[in-house]
Amino acid sequence: MSTTQPTTPIGKAANFAETRAGASVLVREFGRKIFPSHWSFMLGEVALYSFIIVILSGTFLTFFFTPAMGEMHYEGPWAPLRGVEISEAYNSTLAISFEIRGGLFIRQMHHWGALLFVAALSIHMLRVFFTGAFRRPRELNWIVGVLLVIMGMAAGFTGYSLPDDLLSGNGLRIIDGIVKSLPLVGTYLSFFIFGGEFPGTDIVARLYSLHIMIVPALLIALIGIHLVFVVVHKHTQYPGSGNTEKNVVGEPVLPTFAAKGGGFFFLIFGLISLISALFTINPIWNYGPYDPSPVSAGTQPDWYIGWADGFLRIVPGWLEFYIAGWPISLNINSAVIVMGGVFGAMFIYPSFESWLLKDKREHHILDRPRNNPTRTAIGVAGVVFYCNMWAAASGDIIAVFFQMSLNDMIYIFRILFFLGPILGYMITKRMCIALQRKDREIALHGRETANIIRLPHGEFLERHEALPPHKLWKLTAFESPSYTPAEPNADGKITGLEKFRARLSKFFFEDRVAPVTKQELEASHHDHDSVESGDHKQIGH
Repeated sequence: MSTTQPTTPIGKAANFAETRAGASVLVREFGRKIFPSHWSFMLGEVALYSFIIVILSGTFLTFFFTPAMGEMHYEGPWAPLRGVEISEAYNSTLAISFEIRGGLFIRQMHHWGALLFVAALSIHMLRVFFTGAFRRPRELNWIVGVLLVIMGMAAGFTGYSLPDDLLSGNGLRIIDGIVKSLPLVGTYLSFFIFGGEFPGTDIVARLYSLHIMIVPALLIALIGIHLVFVVVHKHTQYPGSGNTEKNVVGEPVLPTFAAKGGGFFFLIFGLISLISALFTINPIWNYGPYDPSPVSAGTQPDWYIGWADGFLRIVPGWLEFYIAGWPISLNINSAVIVMGGVFGAMFIYPSFESWLLKDKREHHILDRPRNNPTRTAIGVAGVVFYCNMWAAASGDIIAVFFQMSLNDMIYIFRILFFLGPILGYMITKRMCIALQRKDREIALHGRETANIIRLPHGEFLERHEALPPHKLWKLTAFESPSYTPAEPNADGKITGLEKFRARLSKFFFEDRVAPVTKQELEASHHDHDSVESGDHKQIGH
């Protein structure tokens, strides 16, 4: 152990951190963490950096926002609203927008940053799903990711509802209707949430507490857990020459990845700043204060909430009936059932796929989406389902733009609600299988060169060029999940659940294209070498 004391300020600071907190252990363990450099891994970074910007801008806004619904008359600089009766929350939001130096810019940064956060988080989750990064040992991290999406939506909705303008008030009115539609307890819950009959007097203060304390605390905790899991587990990587289940090929956190990450943060900061400076979002001064009597046309929620609003717009009104005198309003509370079903399916899918394949192995190499056609098709079906309901939330605007009947638009979205996911599933699965067949053909016969050769006996063939080893590895070195028949248990019996699993496994994995084997590859090259004479870099087909 060295007894030499540091003399420079940096050395003294490092020695202080080492002697008090053992910082070298953290730096040694975390600094040596390897991260692959593929661009898709940056989606998680975009979400993290956007969240940091949202926290910073939100902290600024808390100094000036008044979370109260007390009534007053507006006397600020926005002339069209002078003398109008408004709430304290709406008045403070207008003051931030027009009277606080830089207030409107920071407020728009906060809103655009929140949109980018949820967007990056959602696309990151899609990347994880399509590549199979949720498999063991990362099932818990997948669940953390789903909870992050839910909390991101909750953070966005609670913040979106704070200004107490006409647009946010209409959104809260929808929530009130959904809560009241719950059997037995709905009216009591609504009275408790809003502090009386809607709109009540307490909802803004309660949403404010959720928005600045509870939901951010949960988000920070979940992000921390997620990052811990990323460090504890080996990072996933795409298949390629030299990439195995036992290594990670990439860059260490210190200094390379950290330097790139710092620069990337400022790029995200600059992008959000540019958008916030050039594009107005949520101009509450145009909407006016909330009044329960009117409902403005063309109101649109933020995109991540829009899919639930779209479902409410297309669900038939006759889905309401009575049981023992109690109203069951499935035309309203079915939105809760659909949202719960979507997130419930997301929670259990890793365990479901593992059970279906009887696969308990650890997976650190990602799948190419085409190599698991059914999973990819299910993901696309889910995206189509979401996009259809998202578009349905703008059904009135679409109808006006295309000069169509609003009723016709509703029927179109109702049809697509059922047919859209089915068509998306079928088309995607066929495309994946076709791409697999094309990969197999290229691996066996090489890349087309558009050079035509004539054989000694007069036949014309196109010359094919052998793939480089790293590209050939990508097309051949993968596992293709296959159908697992029903197997007896320890007592030699095949249970009903096992038969059901086998039927599902057949549906999921019967249609597949087997990877090229080493024997097939060698036989193919041998056949082509007999056709091509003297040129071992090119093979003819």
